[in-house]
Amino acid sequence: MVRRLRSSETNFRAALAEICDAQGALEQGVIDAADAIIHQIRESGDSALVALTQRFDRRDITGVDELRLSPSDLSAAVARLSEFDYDNLKLAAERIRWFHENQKQGSWQVSDALGNTLGQRVLPLDSVGVYVPGGKASYPSSVLMNVIPAKVAGVPRVVMVSPSPDGEMSDWVLAAAHLAGVDEVITIGGAQAVAALAYGTESISPVDKIVGPGNAYVAAAKRAVFGQVGIDMIAGPSEVLIITDGSVDPDWIAMDMFAQCEHDEMAQALVLCHESAFLDRLGESIARLLPTMERTDIIAEALSKRSALIETISLAESAEISNRLAPEHLELAVSDPEELLPLIRHAGAIFMGAYATESLGDYCAGPNHVLPTSGNARFSSPLGVYDFEKRSSIIQVSARGVDVLGQCTSVLARAEGLTAHARSAEFRLKK
Repeated sequence: MVRRLRSSETNFRAALAEICDAQGALEQGVIDAADAIIHQIRESGDSALVALTQRFDRRDITGVDELRLSPSDLSAAVARLSEFDYDNLKLAAERIRWFHENQKQGSWQVSDALGNTLGQRVLPLDSVGVYVPGGKASYPSSVLMNVIPAKVAGVPRVVMVSPSPDGEMSDWVLAAAHLAGVDEVITIGGAQAVAALAYGTESISPVDKIVGPGNAYVAAAKRAVFGQVGIDMIAGPSEVLIITDGSVDPDWIAMDMFAQCEHDEMAQALVLCHESAFLDRLGESIARLLPTMERTDIIAEALSKRSALIETISLAESAEISNRLAPEHLELAVSDPEELLPLIRHAGAIFMGAYATESLGDYCAGPNHVLPTSGNARFSSPLGVYDFEKRSSIIQVSARGVDVLGQCTSVLARAEGLTAHARSAEFRLKK
């Protein structure tokens, strides 16, 4: 059911690459369809948005105003949740907000010996669009994780778009939007929603950045509008890598693998352990627990297609393999995670110790669950407050300072053949 690999085997690198390279690349047909939808929105605005929503979401509407939800609609969704459910949603929101408050950066200035003032001005983006899968799907955690950092950064306008097939919307999603502080909610989805956010229509003002998960058409549209607006990332299949020394109950590890694999058939769960006997017990746990899962078929396919139990030589080698893969989620299911942590260089989120299951990070631990996939943790970071801020450099030069900096500029500009640069600095030098 789950393949078994050994790092000591001669074909190990090739076998591991085969598993990890099976990424869900966007098909050309999806890219072409998204491009066509974006073109329709740019050409026809509201009328195209209405027609596409009628077609894809089966909505009987005549104008975009019918797709907007009011604050009272969000409050009504809150009232429909049980007190117990709302209290837990609120707890998650509070923890996520608390964590991201600690990421806020301030503006700063320094002066040098010449009397020049240099610095950095940090300001929030003016507007952000958040895409949330809709209809019968219920992803309130996506609302909280994408909206709260933007509001903590100080973004004054956050627009949530979410499709509403046949007019259905999740109360959980709307309640999360209420808690997170969404400013506008528009029940549109697909590539057309991304295009409307990026370019605007008669009824929808464009935004500066688009974040949030979606299907292949949403991903293709986000890729197409990048440059007109900022985007968070083009996410690949979700993945977890678990390093264990055999000290954690194998049933726990098996369930952590299942939690990742139930996302979809392309999800990945890898376990690295230098104890062969533990991997045997883990295999037994997987076989025993899998039939009890509600999404057995999806989990089973993900386990057989892109997952593996890997026997390594040591914890140090497990860390080295993990760094090579740069996983989205990394669990250090070992007796002393603090000792292993210095060996880890690349991971989207690191879960320390037996109790820190990845699922806690998905919902309410506090750090963001929007993470780089497909090895992108080598150069990318989790979504955070910094993604909703922009920075301007401050350069104020004194009369004294320009004599030094102007001469330096003159020399370097003339070395590059840019004489207007040189002369603009030379004009400011003392005669």
